[in-house]
Amino acid sequence: MNPVLLIDYGSTYTKIVAVDVDQPRLLGCASAYTTVETDVKAGLNNALAELERQTGKLEYHKRLACSSAAGGLKMVASGLVPELTAKAASLAAMGAGAKITGLYSYELTEDDITEIVAKKPDIMLLTGGTDGGNKKCIIQNAKMLAEASVEFPVIVSGNRNAVSEVKRILTNRRAYFCDNVMPAVDKLNIEPARQMIRDIFLDRIIHAKGLDNEVLMPTPAAVLAAAEMLAEDMGDLIVIDVGGATTDVYSVADGTPRSAGTVYRGLPEPKVKRTVEGDIGMRYSAQGIIEAAGVSRIAELANLPEKIVLSQVENLNGQTKTLPETADQKALDFALAAMAIKTATIRHTGSLEEVYTTSGKVNVQTGKDLTDVSTIIMTGGALVYSDKPDDLVKYSLYNDNQPQSLRPKNVNLFIDKQYILAPMGLLSSLAPVAAKEIIKSNFYSCTR
Repeated sequence: MNPVLLIDYGSTYTKIVAVDVDQPRLLGCASAYTTVETDVKAGLNNALAELERQTGKLEYHKRLACSSAAGGLKMVASGLVPELTAKAASLAAMGAGAKITGLYSYELTEDDITEIVAKKPDIMLLTGGTDGGNKKCIIQNAKMLAEASVEFPVIVSGNRNAVSEVKRILTNRRAYFCDNVMPAVDKLNIEPARQMIRDIFLDRIIHAKGLDNEVLMPTPAAVLAAAEMLAEDMGDLIVIDVGGATTDVYSVADGTPRSAGTVYRGLPEPKVKRTVEGDIGMRYSAQGIIEAAGVSRIAELANLPEKIVLSQVENLNGQTKTLPETADQKALDFALAAMAIKTATIRHTGSLEEVYTTSGKVNVQTGKDLTDVSTIIMTGGALVYSDKPDDLVKYSLYNDNQPQSLRPKNVNLFIDKQYILAPMGLLSSLAPVAAKEIIKSNFYSCTR
């Protein structure tokens, strides 16, 4: 036997999984509250004690970890225009497992700098201009950062013709440089920035949060690695993770137009994509679901009066560890999860618009066409423990009432009941064949 311990330091719970990589199998799973206020290792030790009760004492040959503790990897990004380099910066950051807490376009103002400093990001991604294009914006923004009282590192990934000047300006800042995220109009090059973000995360951020060298990547990056691994055998897929504070959606799909009569507009979408809805979550961000869907819709789904819904949601915001116990609480959780799924998948997915030109009607697509995706994997407490997962997943699917939203039409549904997506993403870097076998044998398949 070759036991390996996989650790996910979450914002609320530390989840651990023990596996045998010689004869690929799951040995045990456990979790404990993440003691981020004191020492995260205390929460880990609590989880290890529970795991040992299941497996007995094991001598682990390897320990691998990911982390979203203390809010995960928080980033702000700046680009030239929202539709181009600012969006490219956002795609690079989220693909690296970061949570965007601020996205700025054009030249930064003094108010912008004050706001950025107040956000206390872990990293800032500074972009702007295609190679050989606009240099003024990124140079001016570098000057604003150089004059500000900032301690976070800055990654510069913009116009290569401005790099020398930006290096000179940021001499006294922790600045890192990589290739432009958008070297030409409608051309993305986000992998160098992604890798730089991960490198800084490992080198600096994990130490600041009291973690150690076991941590390989942010938790969302581990989930993305698992999704890519599964897509090799399962084809195009979507992962939906509804958490207490955010709802993350991952897709592994080409997403290009399906018909010759459709014209694509905007930046090309990466095949492997992650979006984070920071305003949509089951506890910390429950109010955001109300604002997105409307209290009347939540009340209708839960079959509860609007006053009761508003009162219970207020309680959830103040008592984030609350688990549903009564019938009303379970009904409200279902309604919140359904609208979180719907809102997040609509935002992640592309759209189709009919445009009339002098040549006649043209279908214009923006974002990814996911109508042909055949697999959805759901994770997160509200989804894992739901007794009606089939009813929940339908809120991620194509709807005749919203034909412009290019969501999947027919899918096979799998539930990550053991919370092993992120751990198996970690394991894929060490033993990909074992990771794939374990994850497939431990998913719960729902027949639709």
